[in-house]
Amino acid sequence: QVQLVESGGGLVQPGGSLRLSCAASGRFFNLNAIAWYRQAPGKQREWVAVISSGGTTGYTDSVKGRFTISRDNAKNTAYLQMNSLKPEDTAVYYCNAVYGPNSSWGQGTQVTVSS
Repeated sequence: QVQLVESGGGLVQPGGSLRLSCAASGRFFNLNAIAWYRQAPGKQREWVAVISSGGTTGYTDSVKGRFTISRDNAKNTAYLQMNSLKPEDTAVYYCNAVYGPNSSWGQGTQVTVSS
């Protein structure tokens, strides 16, 4: 099971970009599917994007064409490149690693999109 630490959040103006990182420690990172979720104040946590161990990706409709998920197994790190950010993207972003029955979460990183 891996341990995850997110970073890269911050305050950005609408239309701006951020790249989130999810650094993993532990074994077999390359075998884990990695997903990003987000939770806005007063709302449930929602799935944003996923990348499989083989590199297949998927996105929720609201971020398609704006966000890109990737991974660098040599660095045990996954990324979420976020472009054309909107105020409704404001949330705490979490990464999640899944391998078989094991699921790990990071502590989250705050993203605020505001002028």
